[in-house]
Amino acid sequence: MAEAAPRFPSDVQPPANPVFGVLPLEKLRELDGIDLFRGLMNGTFPGAPIAEGMNMWIHEAEVGRVVFAARPQQRHYNPIGSVHGGFTGTMMDSAMSCAIQSTLKKGTGYTTLEYRVHLVRGLTDQIGPVFCVGKIVNVGRQVGTAEGHLYDASGRLYAHGTTTCLIFPI
Repeated sequence: MAEAAPRFPSDVQPPANPVFGVLPLEKLRELDGIDLFRGLMNGTFPGAPIAEGMNMWIHEAEVGRVVFAARPQQRHYNPIGSVHGGFTGTMMDSAMSCAIQSTLKKGTGYTTLEYRVHLVRGLTDQIGPVFCVGKIVNVGRQVGTAEGHLYDASGRLYAHGTTTCLIFPI
């Protein structure tokens, strides 16, 4: 039986006064994955620079599951009047790969080897916030796989996909 679609708050807003930047590699080596996400969520660490242009932030994080939220805007549109598919792809890549990263121990990193996204319907700036749920499927010593689903606040599905990530010491 299929899992019920999750519901999210329709009035969610990005964090107030976010700071964006890149953590030094030395600092990343000191953090396990979930501690990194906790620090990103509480403002201890700067958000990823890509998140600024995407109007995207981490909404929830636990080991094996990370949820990104975003508010699509007209600046994310393609010439035909809807949000560019790359917006969805970036949200999916972020949530799925970060679900894998949330399981990693100190001194371990990852990179996306490939991801696949199936667009179910188009996004517009009228939808309100969207949420991408990334969940691990399997994390081994060298390879992790995860799945993702992109929903609006009412639980309507917009995209689904999978990723494979390479895991390595940093």
